Amino acid sequence: MIRSKWLIMGFMCATSGATAQEVQLNSDHARGALHDASLLRALDDTAAPQDYIAAARADYRRLLTALYAQGYYGGQISITVDGVEAANIAPLAAPAQISQVVINVVPGPRFTFGDVAIAPLPAGAELPQDLGPRQPARSGEIAAAVAGGIDSWRDQGHAMAAVTSQRITARHADEKLDVAIALDAGPLVRFGDLAVTGNQDVRQARIVQIAGLPTGDTYAPAEIAAAERRLRRTGAFDSVAMTQADDLIAGNILPMTVQLDESKPRRFGFGLEVSSIEGLTVSSFWLHRNLLGGAERLRVDGEVAGINGETGGTDYSLRASFNRPASYGPDTDFFITSELSREDEPDYLTDKFAIETGFSRMLSDDLTVRAGVGLLTAREETEFGTRDYTLFTLPLDATYDRRDSDTNAKSGFYIDVSATPFISLGDDLNGARIYGDARGYLSFGEDQDLTLAARLQLGSVAGADVTQAPADYLFYSGGGGTVRGQPYKSLGIETWNGSEFVTSGGTSFAGAQLEARYNIREKIALVGFYDIGQVGDTALPFETGDWHAGAGVGLRYDTGIGPIRLDIATQASGDDAGQDVQVYIGIGQAF
Repeated sequence: MIRSKWLIMGFMCATSGATAQEVQLNSDHARGALHDASLLRALDDTAAPQDYIAAARADYRRLLTALYAQGYYGGQISITVDGVEAANIAPLAAPAQISQVVINVVPGPRFTFGDVAIAPLPAGAELPQDLGPRQPARSGEIAAAVAGGIDSWRDQGHAMAAVTSQRITARHADEKLDVAIALDAGPLVRFGDLAVTGNQDVRQARIVQIAGLPTGDTYAPAEIAAAERRLRRTGAFDSVAMTQADDLIAGNILPMTVQLDESKPRRFGFGLEVSSIEGLTVSSFWLHRNLLGGAERLRVDGEVAGINGETGGTDYSLRASFNRPASYGPDTDFFITSELSREDEPDYLTDKFAIETGFSRMLSDDLTVRAGVGLLTAREETEFGTRDYTLFTLPLDATYDRRDSDTNAKSGFYIDVSATPFISLGDDLNGARIYGDARGYLSFGEDQDLTLAARLQLGSVAGADVTQAPADYLFYSGGGGTVRGQPYKSLGIETWNGSEFVTSGGTSFAGAQLEARYNIREKIALVGFYDIGQVGDTALPFETGDWHAGAGVGLRYDTGIGPIRLDIATQASGDDAGQDVQVYIGIGQAF
């Protein structure tokens, strides 16, 4: 074994300051760790001589710590400034000029673990294998094992678990490191009352209710993390920090405190999307985060779509939604939504008012389910005639979101499944609309420059055929949300209306979108994509119907809150393949 190597880093300075002239490394031992730890190496041409002296004095401990982290416990460190040991130079006695700084490090032998005892540990907890015999005695492994042992006790309700004694012995003759650390689990602890600080407009009682910290129950770090997430999820707070008291009170009770910083209560925004076929879409919203003083959220959205487009007329919608967190337990929210809209599409014109109310529940950090009841009344004009109807609906939805980002995902997946049974009031119109949307993301490369993204959409209308179901419940394919490159809602089905065949939406839909996104710059990415879609006249996707495809390229510019999207696409199937070019501009990824 090589027992001594020299790490030499030379620094030269001009008369106006210290300038690094040479950095020479003559040892392979802990090379990267020592370089990263040294403050001297971080100095630039603007550093003054006193900066070099201060950095040199600090480097003794930093370099020694770096050696310990790599398992070297017999190292020798010398730092000389123009031949004088830096430790012997007073911090305020720096010379007026420095010619050379040399750091000499003799790492010595690399130790392995000898006798290791970190105890007691709770039932089922074991020491990591990295602390076993013949493993490099890195100091970080010891710290991680101790932290893991304390966390294990805390997970079982022992909030005051701590280290009571520690003895770490380097046996230089054997090149072994012995570790003996004693833990004290402390008593089994229960949660005390939650104190609230920093709130101004949100009532304290509602904050405690939303947090849902189980006062009186056995202490659990997971419950603290869940309480913080519930408060953040409301959107009413810029920051949420839960802390525990230093000492227990009578009965082994641990008081808790949450420090809050409230967000500004009101916010507004707008959106803009342009398509060469679908025209211009303009949207805006207004939001109040704390409407009644209990973190209730009211949001009003307005949208005008199809402006100067080739997709029928102009569509309008006005939507309002109210959400009250922790309405039936800390993880269950109450919601009510209403929408007034007009859809002027190529095959139908619908004026509609809908209202829904119900509850949403967070089953886990990633899984949310929603259930409610709704009432919908509409006037509809199609090739099958004009009709008025009123529907009673039972909207159901589940969302499982494991994406790393909801605006520019690079890994993970997203699944949303919804079902809306409907029954008419007065007419023979009933059935159910079912829709599923699944997305997956996988990235490659050290900086995740290449991302492959895929999306699958499936839809079905059961219990009603195309002449009975509401026109806006039926499925079309084509356009930005389904198959780019194909004209907007260009794929439907041909249906006999009693005198001729007319185009309408289908009762089933299947679609897929594939994208390859590659970052050519930090904020700029090129995209290639291929989309397909199929619409059928039965309730089961893939059973009948025609399909079409589109392909193209795109450009993304990352704004930090979501990419600006430019897609250029054309048809990739049928006799018109490659003949037309369509352009889509918007904010956010296509999916």
